[in-house]
Amino acid sequence: MENLIINFAPTGMIPTKKQTPYVPISPKEIIDDVSNSTKFGVSIAHLHARDDQGAPTYRKEVYEEIIYGIREKHPDLILVTTTSGRNYNEFEKRSAVLELTGDLKPDMASLTLSSLNFPKTASINSPEMILKLAEKMQNNGIKPELEVFDLGMINFAKYMIKKGLLTPPYYFNILLGNISSAQAKLNHLALLISELPDQSYYSLTGIGDTQKSMVGLGVLMADGVRIGLEDNIWLDKKKNILAKNSDLLERVVNLAKAYERNIASPLEVKSKLKL
Repeated sequence: MENLIINFAPTGMIPTKKQTPYVPISPKEIIDDVSNSTKFGVSIAHLHARDDQGAPTYRKEVYEEIIYGIREKHPDLILVTTTSGRNYNEFEKRSAVLELTGDLKPDMASLTLSSLNFPKTASINSPEMILKLAEKMQNNGIKPELEVFDLGMINFAKYMIKKGLLTPPYYFNILLGNISSAQAKLNHLALLISELPDQSYYSLTGIGDTQKSMVGLGVLMADGVRIGLEDNIWLDKKKNILAKNSDLLERVVNLAKAYERNIASPLEVKSKLKL
């Protein structure tokens, strides 16, 4: 089996300092957590920016500070910025980060392939919005990180391929266990994998208490795993111990060692994805 891609999602849009003191919020905290993650073999960092109050922000100036701080120390790391519609849905805001250029331009940007409900909020992604974001990514030389929560999202990716908006190789994040989407079950996962287009790589994770089992499964069979406090703030299923990002990353590395699977380097992943 090929070397394992570790996709690190340290922050997200939901965890707060009130929920866990370990979630990195400020640019410095995010930079430090991402820098620390490299010792575990992380090749991709999936970034969300926050404002001074800890709320999600689209402002590209904040992303500039984060990207500069990471690239100064780890220039080979693959950096992904979010274009999520979970907190704001104006195209100008969601696509602002795609306008960064030069050394501050992200290698990839997330692209959720349909609307979906989370336990307390909705992520609104109209077909028009998805296509416009994909077109801007394509025009600016930023590869989409295709976010998949359900089967129809893969079908929409195939529609975009036909329209020439996605270029192989494709990179999918499969996220299972959300309340209104595909569940963390083998039959759900098998169906999703069977529908992926040719020339696809995929990373696997579970949301909340399904993260541990899905990441374990990902180490065994997927091209990669996604791991971090964005998707799960607990170290144990009983929710007695708050996790640090380093705890979650160490768990992945230990699983990979147990199954004698090597970790892919950033340069190796760049080559795979033709970045």
